[in-house]
Amino acid sequence: MESECWLLGGEFEDSVFVEGRERRTAAPAFYCVKRCEPQWFDEEAEGSDDVEALTLQKFKGDLAYRRREYQKALQEYTNLSEKLSSTSFAMKRDVQEGQARCLMQLGRYMEALEIAGNLENKATNPDHLTTVLYLQLAICSSLQNWEKTIFCLQKLISLHPFNPWVWGKLAEAYLNLGPPALSAACTPSQKWNSFTSSDKMIKSSTPPSGKDCLLYFANTLPESSRSSVESVGSNRQHNEEALKNIQNCLSEEREAVWTGTQMKACASFIRTRLLLELTQPQQTSFALERNLRTQQEIDDKMKRFCFKEETLLWISEVMGEDIVPEKIRDEVHTEVKCVGAAALTALVIASSKEFEDKWFRKIKDHFCSAENQFHEEIEILA
Repeated sequence: MESECWLLGGEFEDSVFVEGRERRTAAPAFYCVKRCEPQWFDEEAEGSDDVEALTLQKFKGDLAYRRREYQKALQEYTNLSEKLSSTSFAMKRDVQEGQARCLMQLGRYMEALEIAGNLENKATNPDHLTTVLYLQLAICSSLQNWEKTIFCLQKLISLHPFNPWVWGKLAEAYLNLGPPALSAACTPSQKWNSFTSSDKMIKSSTPPSGKDCLLYFANTLPESSRSSVESVGSNRQHNEEALKNIQNCLSEEREAVWTGTQMKACASFIRTRLLLELTQPQQTSFALERNLRTQQEIDDKMKRFCFKEETLLWISEVMGEDIVPEKIRDEVHTEVKCVGAAALTALVIASSKEFEDKWFRKIKDHFCSAENQFHEEIEILA
């Protein structure tokens, strides 16, 4: 009966009646913090185990790169890469990236791109692939190869479609292509450059003149237009007329291409501004100031395109169709998982055409339909 009166959990623990341990009379040993002096890794390579010795060598390469001693850093990274085992995935990836960046700084771009390509093939999750794409972007930008720079940015966007920085860089890369040179090309002072991949040298030569100049332009035209050029006789007047027609044709084609490029740059800028506006309520202080300053810079650049206001509003509607706060939040907080090379490849676009069809096809079709309607109205008035 007595035991039934105990409340649940009211029993005494046996440890309450056990005598406590005797208190220590001696003072505890003094804890000595290990202090690392600057560049401590320069002196401690000897007597270290294998893993620590490799880490120290990696630090030496990093320090040399920071000091812009790129040849020395490359040597450190190369020696370290030969010592790393096949299971040291993380360090091997870091070392190879260091090698590529050193080669880029030394002007050995092809070797740097080769290493970056190998890293891309071995990437197993979106973070790894993102890092490699930023590396390729740096190399292609240094080369001023804007076509490959654009493709790198397009692949980055396929992984991170809500990153305003990448969209802004894509717009600038489109503009860096520049308006194509109009075909006032048959002048003796004009230089023509051709890049040969065999010897990696740039060769310049003066363009041909007279009838040869017509044949030169004929090679740049479709098959259907070549026969008319090749059949041109020695009559000077006919030659001049044919050359003028070819130049006009090339000028119109290049102008149309440049207009399309401007349209893609404009759409990319608009997408950048929409994403910046979305994050604006969550920002304060210098982050908000930079956001607003970037939006103003975009507005200034947009004035150069000379598109109508209703056209810009329509492009904004198209480029913002998928911008939903909940969707963006899920994309930002997605857990990084190892998905394997095959599955990762499926996440990235395979060509610039695939990317532009996805993002700009609707805008391009709208421009084409508006242009056709304009020509039909002109024909009716005529």
